[in-house]
Amino acid sequence: MKSLDSGREIIKHKAQFVSNGPGVYQMIGEKNKIIYIGKAKNLPNRLKSYVSDKFLPIRTERMIASTKNLEFIATQNEAEALLLESNLIKKHQPRYNILLKDDKSFPYIQIRKSHAYPQLTKFRGKQNEKDAFFGPFASSGSAGWTIKTLQKVFQLRVCDDTVFSNRKRPCILYQIKRCSAPCTNEVSKEEYERLVDDTVNFLEGKSSNIQKKLANEMEVQSTKQHYEKAASLRDRIKALTQIQNTQQINENNFNNADLIVCFQKNNTTCIEVFFYRSKQNWGNQAFFPKHEADDKVDAILYSFITQFYENKIPPEQIIINNTVEGHEIIQEALEKKYQKKISIKIAKSKQELQAVQMAVNNAKLAIEKKFLENENNEHFLKLLQQEFKLAHQPSLIEVYDNSHNQGKDSVGSLIAFDQNGFVKKRYRRFNIGSDIKKNDDYGMMKEVLHRRFSKIQNDEAVVPDLVIVDGGPGQYSVARKTLDELGLFTLQVIAIAKGQKRNQGDETFYTNLKKIKLNHNQSLLFFLQRIRDEAHRFAISSHKIKRKKSFIKSALDDIDGIGAGRKKLLLNHFGSVKLLETATIDEIKKVKGISDEIAHKIYNYFNKQRIISRA
Repeated sequence: MKSLDSGREIIKHKAQFVSNGPGVYQMIGEKNKIIYIGKAKNLPNRLKSYVSDKFLPIRTERMIASTKNLEFIATQNEAEALLLESNLIKKHQPRYNILLKDDKSFPYIQIRKSHAYPQLTKFRGKQNEKDAFFGPFASSGSAGWTIKTLQKVFQLRVCDDTVFSNRKRPCILYQIKRCSAPCTNEVSKEEYERLVDDTVNFLEGKSSNIQKKLANEMEVQSTKQHYEKAASLRDRIKALTQIQNTQQINENNFNNADLIVCFQKNNTTCIEVFFYRSKQNWGNQAFFPKHEADDKVDAILYSFITQFYENKIPPEQIIINNTVEGHEIIQEALEKKYQKKISIKIAKSKQELQAVQMAVNNAKLAIEKKFLENENNEHFLKLLQQEFKLAHQPSLIEVYDNSHNQGKDSVGSLIAFDQNGFVKKRYRRFNIGSDIKKNDDYGMMKEVLHRRFSKIQNDEAVVPDLVIVDGGPGQYSVARKTLDELGLFTLQVIAIAKGQKRNQGDETFYTNLKKIKLNHNQSLLFFLQRIRDEAHRFAISSHKIKRKKSFIKSALDDIDGIGAGRKKLLLNHFGSVKLLETATIDEIKKVKGISDEIAHKIYNYFNKQRIISRA
């Protein structure tokens, strides 16, 4: 209670210096860490409620007790305060806020109209005004599948500009009727533009007109006894029907809306989002925001909507299944930010209520699946404790692995696992120092563990209950010694080594200088293989990224006169160092910003490298 009174005194004192009006307040805890971010129509009144209210939720009392300081940002209006609040919550992820932890950018389909022969491609990131964008799609897989099907129907190119400009003859996509091959003029510019227009019209929901057009053209070609062309058109119509069925294109779908429903069970909340664009259902995604047990549905939904659209363009309609107090302010803020008319409404019509019921059913299934996964993870963590005689059941596991190419581009990796599954926000990459000897796996392991655990200096730092390393008794000894040197004597270590023939299923485990073998069909073995394989996958992907950067650096940075600007120009033009290596002097000269002198240096460098490699 003493700390609660202290927190209230801090809030009471700071509130005196805040002017009346809207704004954002940040509660600061130990070590100047932001623990809560809130917005208010009137800052002093909101802050006084923390002091005057006698019956506050336990979570709020804990938050006040942890408060050591307060900071304020005044805004012009409440809508501006809301936008700032959602931005700061996304950035700082405060402990006491409702958090959208598994947020991400969604893929779009991009038609690059800025090019003379537009490319059909998948896109994430900030959109420009020159190109056409369609989405969002619920997953990268659904966007990729749609692009493949669009290729069958409209035969737009998917290759990048470098490949397009360097083709001398059509690629295999032309042979299998997935591309019209504008790169080698197999299709006229006018006809290709018609294909682009048809693709845009289809993605805008005008699919029936396109289907009629293709059917009429097929009949004409058949009448002329151009049976091969007629068969090609027939295949395109089939592909069009397939994509229509898969995306559930029908008149009952919403024209341009996101359907957001909230479902709670056992203090866990699932928010299901369905994306509808141009009468097409472009998939759905389930989210599980982090919140306290006493948080109400309307507060969770309020926080979700503000954070979800902080980095995503909202549609014209946002349809929800629960009342959200203050949704008018959200609507006003989004309209101000995105400069468009937006409506946030509760489902009422028959069409909307049917769609809501479908979405709620999906949310129920998603939450049941999550419960089942958590129960399974809890079961395996318990088995892990029993089999390896751990002092207690681990709640957080960290798995370490290294990857290199004969000692080059060495990378260490860390993945984390808890009762909810893989904790991807805790994944880490470690660039191994050049002072580590070539192929020194032990040295790499020691450096990674030392860098990870030497930073633990206080009780608030997150320390795992178990460390797993990829390797045998040598790796175990290095890991154990490194952790002991850092004073982490009680932190359990397990090393996992494959069999002599590197067979999966013949793993040996080392812990406390003991060797343990699990039965080849034991479920715990499959579990440990799964998290080991995830660590291995992440290590290899980290190594590939470093190797690619290293190759570009070594290939271009050794050439006198090539700085960051010219490197970017060359890579944008050729697409890769490999294509630049084989380029002629005249092709290099065509790059804007590359002088004749620099072009000769580049050409001579790569030709010299080829001569050396042959010698």
